Amino acid sequence: MDPPTSASATAYLTFPWMTKPLFSFISFVIRAMEGSPINLLGFLSPPWKATELFAYVVPFLADAVKAGSNEALVSTPPIPWRTRLCIAMSSLAIDAVRRPDGTVRRFLSLLDVTVGPDASPARGVRTADVPVDPSRGLWFRLFLPALHQITGTGKLPIVVFFHGGGFAFFSPASWVFDAFCRRICHQTGAAVVSVNYRLAPEHRCPAPYVDGVDVLRFLDSYPSNSGGFRHGGPSGGKLLQNFFEAADLSKCFVVGDSAGGNIAHHVAHRWTAGGPPLTKGRIRLVGLVVIQPFFGGESRVESEVRLARDPLLLVNTERTDWLWRVFLPMGACRDHEASNPAAAVEGVGDGFPPAMVVVGGLDPLKGWQTEYVESLRKMEKEAMLVEYPDALHGFIVLPGLGASVATLVEEMRMFIQKHLPTSRAA
Repeated sequence: MDPPTSASATAYLTFPWMTKPLFSFISFVIRAMEGSPINLLGFLSPPWKATELFAYVVPFLADAVKAGSNEALVSTPPIPWRTRLCIAMSSLAIDAVRRPDGTVRRFLSLLDVTVGPDASPARGVRTADVPVDPSRGLWFRLFLPALHQITGTGKLPIVVFFHGGGFAFFSPASWVFDAFCRRICHQTGAAVVSVNYRLAPEHRCPAPYVDGVDVLRFLDSYPSNSGGFRHGGPSGGKLLQNFFEAADLSKCFVVGDSAGGNIAHHVAHRWTAGGPPLTKGRIRLVGLVVIQPFFGGESRVESEVRLARDPLLLVNTERTDWLWRVFLPMGACRDHEASNPAAAVEGVGDGFPPAMVVVGGLDPLKGWQTEYVESLRKMEKEAMLVEYPDALHGFIVLPGLGASVATLVEEMRMFIQKHLPTSRAA
């Protein structure tokens, strides 16, 4: 059976008939645990009374669902109700799984709707999961246009994608990121490699950066590394062979969303640190696209202060501070080179690629993202700023905002076309 498309999965999660079971589930937990501490598989601890959970849930959802008409809210553009509901439920889940001691209740994985790969053409795109290092769970999902769509004399550019999720959540199999990568593949004509990197807090910085570089090395050395085209089983191996036949490793773009944008930057930084991009072998990084990249610092930028109390936002300072605390090396502050944009660009090599940086006007992290652009320019690197004034953080995976996502991917397509090398043979 084909994986659900972005539209069908969104409808399943957010249409009115689905809201009743969601609230019924919450009510069931409340009724079942009423009068006793909640300790369902360690989901909520320290123990909260069910009445306390109810007192938290109802006002939170009510504020988020009616947002837009509430004059106290900062986010003024009209936002579809299903987008507001999705943000409310996602925020509730994220807050519920974060422990004060810096650990995560992996209960959220039960709420993460995932889809499997499909090597047969599904809506113009074929997919397969390819293992890189099973001992650490390193693999990638490969997206390749259907054979009849691979035409022309030039080979396909490559997009190496890193998903968002605060370094701690989701995977390439999450339907929202599977759907986004399918859209990139279909709309830009690029082959997409979506990396399953290790997650915090179990794996702190620099684990995802190392994983990203290792995937580039895997592609750079394949198939001479080992195993021929047998990775991923018969169907996956065949698709991997098609990938190397159709794609041009010298046309590689590194792309990431939110925390994935941060990872994309650091992977590009590490890959090009030794000098010009051609010194690393067949892989040549020719462009970097970071979508609302997750950067921060010890100080508070204006956008963080201005949007601090808006319940319509997935990102706030309390959540981001927690995410940095569980991701950065033990004892490091938020001005560490992994998080602070000014420190992150220090020492970028001559081969660091041109960057497209996407920011949203309603993203509390906008100030850090614009500082990242300014820092790159101070290092005499090409950095194009693309701003969506009414965009929330994470808008690429939120329901009801498909038009903005289509516009973004079109911007990406034009950026890719602009930076394709013309002097090298396909």
